[in-house]
Amino acid sequence: MTSLLQVRDLTVQLKIGADLREVLTTVNLEIAAGEAMGLVGESGSGKSMTAKAIARLLPDGATVSGSITFDGVDVLALSGADLRAHRAQVAVVFQDPRAHINPVRRIDDFMGESLRILSDVSKEEASRRAADALEEVGIDNPAKRLRQYPHELSGGMLQRVMIATALLSEPRLLLADECTTALDVTTQAEVMAIMDELRRDRGLSMLFITHDLELAGAVCDRTCVMYAGQVVETRAASVLHGDPLHPYSAALVDARPDINSTADRLLAIPGRPLSAFEAPSGCRFAPRCGYSTDDCTSHEQEWLELAGGQVRCGRAAELRGTLRGGAHV
Repeated sequence: MTSLLQVRDLTVQLKIGADLREVLTTVNLEIAAGEAMGLVGESGSGKSMTAKAIARLLPDGATVSGSITFDGVDVLALSGADLRAHRAQVAVVFQDPRAHINPVRRIDDFMGESLRILSDVSKEEASRRAADALEEVGIDNPAKRLRQYPHELSGGMLQRVMIATALLSEPRLLLADECTTALDVTTQAEVMAIMDELRRDRGLSMLFITHDLELAGAVCDRTCVMYAGQVVETRAASVLHGDPLHPYSAALVDARPDINSTADRLLAIPGRPLSAFEAPSGCRFAPRCGYSTDDCTSHEQEWLELAGGQVRCGRAAELRGTLRGGAHV
């Protein structure tokens, strides 16, 4: 399949006071046209920052190296009208809709403004398209909902509004940044079903950021695992859960609760997650990994091809098949 998005050696530094702190280090990933890619990892691993870099939504003062290519276009070189056109093609659905929808403006103002800026249509046409989009994501009586304010809608309905707004510009890539985290399980399932159906019907590509490995495995074709600002494994979602290649991936899989078994205590990864700027030299996961050796910390781990995927671990081939329930706890 032809790659729609290619990220190569992406490194991002943010300005904190007078200092620059690295939050992403040589991130590599690619998404094919029509493919869904899951991006998983603990908080602070760089998942949301990767999405912001792709959408060119990084904060002022950020420095970026490497490359981001979307449909053959250098994203990092875009400006003005070209950048606006890119953001019409790459839509973002954020985690908390209440933090991104103006609470004192009606839903039609929010949705219509986005469409008019990106597509230059009349207010009447924007309202018509907005009503159609709300109906498409399962919101009944869209004309009424458009006249309401955010506080009059539930969290699940607001998230559907966010999805409908993201789809108004007919994007080719959807960046879904933990968009179901704040929802209850039933509403989460409904929202994900809508997103997955719309994505498949429209042939959309998607980068799905989540903490939920099960959810990523259910809706994504491949999964990327991030740790301390780096991608440490990329694998088909159908096999990563049963045959992880990186000790960190295996630790995440083992930490999931299992409804089919009982345990006195849930497995947990020792220590705390690290950001890229505080990570040690060599393998960044080594301080928390029971499989690490002196060789793991003596040099940077290479990006290796293995078992139909990629992994950043020098012992991956040796450890394959032995990681589940292993020495990371």
